[in-house]
Amino acid sequence: MHILNSLLFIAIIAIWSILIVNLILTIAGYFYYLKWQRTDTPTLPSTVPFVSILVPAHNEARVLEKTVQALLRFDYPAERYELIVINDNSDDDSAAVLARLQFGYQERNFHIINTDAQTGGKGKSNALNIGLKKAKGSVISVYDADNTPESGALRHLVATLMQNPDLGAVIGKFRTRNRNATMLTRFINIETLAFQWMAQAGRQQLLRLCTIPGTNYVIHRSVLEQIGGWDVKALAEDTEISFQVYRQGKRIGFQPLAVTWEQEPQTFDVWFHQRTRWVKGNIYVVLKNLNLLFQTEAKVIWFDLLYFMSTYFLLMFALVFSDVMFVLSVADLVHITLRDYSGTVWLVAILLFILSTFVAITTEKGEMTIDNLGIISLMYFIYSQMWLAVAIYGMVGYIREQIFHQQARWYKTKRY
Repeated sequence: MHILNSLLFIAIIAIWSILIVNLILTIAGYFYYLKWQRTDTPTLPSTVPFVSILVPAHNEARVLEKTVQALLRFDYPAERYELIVINDNSDDDSAAVLARLQFGYQERNFHIINTDAQTGGKGKSNALNIGLKKAKGSVISVYDADNTPESGALRHLVATLMQNPDLGAVIGKFRTRNRNATMLTRFINIETLAFQWMAQAGRQQLLRLCTIPGTNYVIHRSVLEQIGGWDVKALAEDTEISFQVYRQGKRIGFQPLAVTWEQEPQTFDVWFHQRTRWVKGNIYVVLKNLNLLFQTEAKVIWFDLLYFMSTYFLLMFALVFSDVMFVLSVADLVHITLRDYSGTVWLVAILLFILSTFVAITTEKGEMTIDNLGIISLMYFIYSQMWLAVAIYGMVGYIREQIFHQQARWYKTKRY
């Protein structure tokens, strides 16, 4: 029993350590938000760079029209950017939708690349690499096919990128377009604001770090070419490309003025498969770059590596172990001396989670509501446990793929 008590104590310390780190990031993110509100809006240079927007699309017929229309409505000079949609081996009506749209925008720099089973259908990274070969821009921008960015998004991203020569890429902010569709999308909306918006801002404030989110970002073409494009084995190509940008000696900037609205999963099944892909992808990236923890020249990404390792390995095992011990102690199968203190620890953790998350959403107009306070409370008991199940399933799936030398499959998120 002494060993179980010691292990449980270590698990609690691990959980609380990660909880405190996230709390610190949220507080720092809020200070970044206050500072950002007082900064001037960035302006484009006199010589506006030519931008190539890449949109990988596999079976996206339902959402492509709105996305293309939004991307061609940017207030960026029309003659200084091109839109390239990579119709990646789709078997729905994507080709017909894109052909109709292209006919309607004949006066614009709008191009379509149609791949087949031989050249495409191998995931987002492969599609982006195909698009990069055709792109003419010195700056590359990436948007997912379900995005409807605001008109000023590209201008804000490029202006920020060109202001600082230390920047290799700049990311924007994304919001949940269908946040009121289901209880799940309401959870995701809070998650996006609190754990992506604030966490990005917090890391930028404290460590000058950001992670590319996979959409709504710009990157210098020269940096991409030095890296060698996107890693076709990476399911989380955004995390992987972020690490490589920092290894090139460049930084990633964060510009919250650049906003895109994206469609999120509305059912548990779709959400589960999408997040499982994220987990597998991030595990691949962590293991691929693990040796960088022993290289001082890569210390700029040590925090991110340790953070991802702690989240996907330490936190997962600590939560599973503590949950198992709690169930066994309630069933009186084991005697845990720490059980007497668990109620207080649990209550404080809940309050900290609710408080920090609610503070984070106050940065967005219309989100500081009693309803959202209730949603946040439910998230601790429901959404957090859903994420734990995803993490376990993703970890087991990744191990199985490695043992049996299986190719990781790119799960296509269902659209509405």
